[in-house]
Amino acid sequence: MSQFIAPQPFESHPDNLTRSQLRRHIRQLRRSLSVEQQQRASEYLALNLLNHPDLHRARHIAIYLPNDGEIDPHLYMSMARRKGITFYLPVLHPIHEGHLVFSPYHDGIKLTANRFGIPEPSFSDGLKRPPWALDAVLFPLVGFDEHGGRLGMGGGFYDRTFAFSRLRPRLAPKLIGLAHDFQKVKELPVEPWDVPLHGVVTDQRCYRFRGSSSP
Repeated sequence: MSQFIAPQPFESHPDNLTRSQLRRHIRQLRRSLSVEQQQRASEYLALNLLNHPDLHRARHIAIYLPNDGEIDPHLYMSMARRKGITFYLPVLHPIHEGHLVFSPYHDGIKLTANRFGIPEPSFSDGLKRPPWALDAVLFPLVGFDEHGGRLGMGGGFYDRTFAFSRLRPRLAPKLIGLAHDFQKVKELPVEPWDVPLHGVVTDQRCYRFRGSSSP
C-alpha cells in the first residue's frame, strides 16, 4: 500500500481558533475526504489497532459507527472478530441523562437513529455491558494533541460515563481515541471534567499517554 497523505487542516496558529471554530473546521475537513481516502485510512487504522499492545488481551471492546467523516473502524472490527473479540456500540441511556450503556454489536442487529442521528441498538434489545466491564473503548475524536488533550463533539457523554475511572483507575478500560492523523493540533486545553485518555490511534501512528502496558 502506498502511503496515505491527508490534507493538513491548518496553515498556521491553529490554537488561535475557538473550540467551536476548531471543531467545525476539522469536521469539514473530515467530510471532504474521498471514499478512496477513507478506505485507505481505514486500512492503516486497522493495522495499527491490531498491533496495539493495549488491545492484545482485550476481548470486550466498545466501538462506534462513523457518520460524520470519522475514521472508519469497520475493517478492524471484521479482522478482530476472527480472534473472538466481541464489540459493543454506545447507546444513550433513557433514564440517566448524558450517560451511555453498551450493547453487543453483530451482523443483523437492528439499528435506529437516536436524537443525534447516530445509529444505535434499542436500549431494550439484548443484554448490556456496564462501562467498567469493558476491556477497551475506542471512540471518535474531533481533535487531539500529543499530550492527551482532546476535542469531542461537546456532549460530554464519554466523560460522564467513565468518570469513575478517576477514582478507580484499575476498573477502567483502556480509553483510546481514534482519528485521522491530520486532526492533531499543537495543543488543546484539558478541562477539569476530561477523563484522561490512554492513547490515540490514527491512520499513521499510535500516541500513548498513560497507563500503557509498555514504556
